[in-house]
Amino acid sequence: MAQSAPPGRSPVTRVSVTILLVVAIGGTLWVPIYARFMPKLGDFPFFYWYQLIWLSVVAIACWLCYVLLKAKPTPGARPRHGRGVRK
Repeated sequence: MAQSAPPGRSPVTRVSVTILLVVAIGGTLWVPIYARFMPKLGDFPFFYWYQLIWLSVVAIACWLCYVLLKAKPTPGARPRHGRGVRK
C-alpha cells in the first residue's frame, strides 16, 4: 500500500521542495553544462571540481527539503484520512 504525504503541508512547501530537488538533480545530470575540460583549477579539469561543488549543494538542498517536510504542519489544516484509517 502506498503511503500518502503527511497531512497539513501547504502547497507552497511541496512546490519549494520539488523545485529544490529538481534543481539539485538537474544541475548534475545536464551534461552540456560541465562536459568540457577548461577552466582548470590546479591540475583538476572543470568536470571534477564542478561535481565536487554540486556534492555539497545537493547535500544542503536535501537537508533543506528534509527540514521543510518535517516542520510542524500549518495551523488550521485538516488532516486527510485515507483508507484503512480507523477512528
